[in-house]
Amino acid sequence: MGLRIGNVELENPLLLAPMAGVNEQPFRLLCREQGCALVYTEMVSAKAIYYNNRNTRELLRTCPQEQPVAVQIFGSDPDIVSDMAARVADGPFALVDFNMGCPVPKVVNNQEGSALMKNPKLAERILSALVKKVKKPVTVKFRKGFDDSQINAVEIARIAESCGVAAVAVHGRTRQQMYSGKADWDIIRHVKEAVKIPVIGNGDIFTPQDAQKMIAETGCDGLMIARGARGNPWIFSRINHYLNTGKILPGPGPAEVGQMILRHAQMQIEQKGEELGMKEMRKHIAWYTAGLPHSAAIRRECNYLETLEELKAIVCTMASRFVD
Repeated sequence: MGLRIGNVELENPLLLAPMAGVNEQPFRLLCREQGCALVYTEMVSAKAIYYNNRNTRELLRTCPQEQPVAVQIFGSDPDIVSDMAARVADGPFALVDFNMGCPVPKVVNNQEGSALMKNPKLAERILSALVKKVKKPVTVKFRKGFDDSQINAVEIARIAESCGVAAVAVHGRTRQQMYSGKADWDIIRHVKEAVKIPVIGNGDIFTPQDAQKMIAETGCDGLMIARGARGNPWIFSRINHYLNTGKILPGPGPAEVGQMILRHAQMQIEQKGEELGMKEMRKHIAWYTAGLPHSAAIRRECNYLETLEELKAIVCTMASRFVD
């Protein structure tokens, strides 16, 4: 079961959602290795590209091993968004995704991200400009609506299709919900029934069973996994196995979790140096160990990590702690 977006053929329907502060290159690589068909960069500001922001150059860095990669751009000026998207699309990206889902106040207050769901006419201008100027497939990610009084995902999907957008991703929550409550999968089904382009479902996919259930209930063409992948790149291999065989693979044991943490840390250090790399790993370690026995103690220790050797010492004790 693959997925085609424009002229991009994916090996399966599983996508890693663009998560700010999570989708650094090492994490994307690990998810690709585990069977994720398409990874996304963290969201990138069109204005930051325009002004040649140094941090933005880092966000746009990719390597051949993680291909195919999608770049996600956000902004509210049709000319700047489309011009900057066309500029970066000349690079190693398979497609360009436009963000209409980010709920963060500083983005929304700038009339960007999910705020654009309140302004369908501006969204249409941006999407039309993107499709006209970008030579690769353009996709868009949006939410159920801005709040319960403005549930307009179907309207936005139809606009996107009419503009020539190649696929849409729908998060089944409003901006008002942020990430709380339960994702509404019915809205994904309504979008799927309303358009002919591929529809990618997003929201509350934490297990292989969740993935199968979303497909069954919505008819969506692809699955975009966000929080379910944090500290859990194995989710992609486990979902693929379940969709293909109907059988559940066991989750990773403590030793496998420990080895993945060390590998992830080594990759972070190679990119950012030991000091920054280990700081960046602290949040990932919290996600990798969440729910495991004694994980709170491990997280406390890791909050003070400065070197890979210190992390190795902690990982060495993990297996015995988890079976105590």
